[in-house]
Amino acid sequence: MKLQRILLRHYPPGIIVEYVQAQRLHTKAIDLMDLPYAADLTKAAHDLKQREPLLARVESDKILSVLQSLKNKNVRRIPFTYVSHKKLRAHVMPLTNCAFNKSGDRIITGSYDRLCKVWDTVNGTELLTLDGHKNVVYSLSFNNPFGDKIVTGSFDRTAKLWSAETGKCHHTFKGHTGEIVALSFNPHSTIVATGSMDSTSMLWDVRTGSDVCKFKGHSAEVITIGFSNSGDLLLTGSFDSTINVWDVRTGRNLHTLIGHRSEISNAVFNHQSTNILSGSMDGTAKLWDVNSGECTQTLRGHTDEVLDIAFNCTGTRIATASADKTARIYDTQSNECLYTLTGHDNEISKITFDSTGSQILTGSRDKTARLWSSFDGRCTQVLEGHTDEIFSCAFNYEGDYIVTASKDNTCHIWRTKDAG
Repeated sequence: MKLQRILLRHYPPGIIVEYVQAQRLHTKAIDLMDLPYAADLTKAAHDLKQREPLLARVESDKILSVLQSLKNKNVRRIPFTYVSHKKLRAHVMPLTNCAFNKSGDRIITGSYDRLCKVWDTVNGTELLTLDGHKNVVYSLSFNNPFGDKIVTGSFDRTAKLWSAETGKCHHTFKGHTGEIVALSFNPHSTIVATGSMDSTSMLWDVRTGSDVCKFKGHSAEVITIGFSNSGDLLLTGSFDSTINVWDVRTGRNLHTLIGHRSEISNAVFNHQSTNILSGSMDGTAKLWDVNSGECTQTLRGHTDEVLDIAFNCTGTRIATASADKTARIYDTQSNECLYTLTGHDNEISKITFDSTGSQILTGSRDKTARLWSSFDGRCTQVLEGHTDEIFSCAFNYEGDYIVTASKDNTCHIWRTKDAG
């Protein structure tokens, strides 16, 4: 094995090692979750060299420099203050979803008007209109971190793969008999997974456009889908109150996670793919062990449906959003609710951490988004300007831009005062 280079992954902290073996280039991700709390970086560098053979011959000073850079990026961050940057009259009908690419210089929006649009984050100009679906564009995603492709899922029962650079449609994925409401790229951008109201999920080959596998097992609509960090596992969450964990390579159902008493609203892996977090209309969130399929924690406290859930980057904190107008932050070790976030006047449908885990963003039916400190639960800012409920919201990777998408046909771009 010959080491080629070491790449930094800021959030969550880690490095990507590129090396050549048998004349082929390989990569290995090394998580450094405890690095922000390390008191002695010299010792941390020494320990890393000892346990990772690929780094054994790298100079200690070089590893120390890498660790110092990562720790500086992950220090406890004072919450940003955002200002309104651009108001985009994006579509002629309500928006359904929005997302950033990895670099944060592009935004995509989907709408009931059957279109997906690509926008320049800084100047707010429309770069591409992806026109081809015959019904609502409900789900969408960049193939981050690459950012050169976009996948869209529609109520017309198809998904489409597009060039993010030219807007050309590479493939139309046909096979579902119901609306496509969830989708995801695998980490290598070689497979797209789709979830449908027909109670099935499917895998599609990005290169050829052909279907790879069809997963049957749910008895109701599949409304959330996601790959593990390695891409070897796929989770599907359904209105049948269960989550299935599938082996992508064999198509085998490894676990059916049973315990919720009502429809699943969302389910996600933590970064390490050791746990799954689920939210349900039964008012609870649950934490599951991926290896055993057992429920390890039930997070209670909400008095109405849990509509969205999220892990922070290290998997040590959980955020939940509810129809009871509150959000909650839980500690994954103690099962304790650390903070209840109050202030919204209507149900909270979206919640997400920024990349560092220091800030939380919520979107609500009350027409506002709010920013919260994950360290003390304070509301640090209210983002006002929409005239109808917010369906979707997101941070960019660096956390200096936010996008909010609304039923009022617009999306708003917010930026920090020192953003470029």
